[in-house]
Amino acid sequence: MAGTAPLVQRSERPVAARFGVFLVSGRFPGQEDAEVLRRSVDAAIAAERAGFDDVWFAEHHFMPYGVCPSAITLAAHVLGRTERITVGTAVSVLSVAHPVALAEQWSLLDAVSGGRLRIGVGRGGPWQDLEVFGTGASRYETGFEESLDLMLAAMTSKTVSADSDHFKFREVPMVPRPERDPRLVVACGDAGSRAVRLAADRGLPMLLGLHTDDDGKIETLAAYGDSAAEHVSTVMCQVGDDALDVVRSALPGSLKEGFAGHVYLDGKRGLDKDPVAYTDRLCEMHPIGGVEYCVDRLGTSIRRTGVSHVIMMVEASGTPEGTLENIARIGEEVLPALRRG
Repeated sequence: MAGTAPLVQRSERPVAARFGVFLVSGRFPGQEDAEVLRRSVDAAIAAERAGFDDVWFAEHHFMPYGVCPSAITLAAHVLGRTERITVGTAVSVLSVAHPVALAEQWSLLDAVSGGRLRIGVGRGGPWQDLEVFGTGASRYETGFEESLDLMLAAMTSKTVSADSDHFKFREVPMVPRPERDPRLVVACGDAGSRAVRLAADRGLPMLLGLHTDDDGKIETLAAYGDSAAEHVSTVMCQVGDDALDVVRSALPGSLKEGFAGHVYLDGKRGLDKDPVAYTDRLCEMHPIGGVEYCVDRLGTSIRRTGVSHVIMMVEASGTPEGTLENIARIGEEVLPALRRG
């Protein structure tokens, strides 16, 4: 039942963690896209003020589920509006982007921000984006590994060239030259996802999704294998005695529009998910409730999974003021308790 922490076996490992904010930039009914994007920028600035370690932006194309079409562009803007906080993309959709162009953008922003940009990449889905941007189904179906390896080469070498199924070009110099090793993270689904093996083989950390509970994340980590990689876990966090009511009243409306907005490459429309039932599942899986409950759920999850870098989706109220209040409460009441262990 939501609101009550599950009974789990706890280890004695201390809670020494890194905490971030995850901003989907989701449009709720009646909102304009520009308003939503400004809400995300204000939330990122508030996250720095509240003591979060990082802020991550989602990327979606042609759907109201998230109205930011370029996470790295929004990240660049926020890097210029902040001073301390690390900014990341969660994720840049590699199936519709050229990996060398994305590497160039990272190198540029890494240089001017003093190393405050992290890049998360993911395969994306079989959506109409592939048609619009001309990459086609093959980039989604078979091209992710090549794209990832080419991006890594461009982020770590003075020159780069390609002669593969999806990329062919002569050697070119990387300008600006990378100053430091890339802090790249790969979005991974369940334990059977091909992305898990790709990340593990390259020693890259995983970004574990919002839609997977702790048990699923533990299975994915087991499939990855032992490693020193610092994985990132995504959760939803809403603090307050009325948090469940807030989420259940606001989120289904956004999810309904978002689910309907998906268009597959073959023309099929919509995801076969019930927004109310899905909201209830998220409420059961994640720290949504009073301060003590959220502290306990987050701490328990860190101890169970061993993943000590957690980023929190904080926009479930759907309003600018609700998002800012949630960020402030987490920063003031939740994070200090977790950091004390």
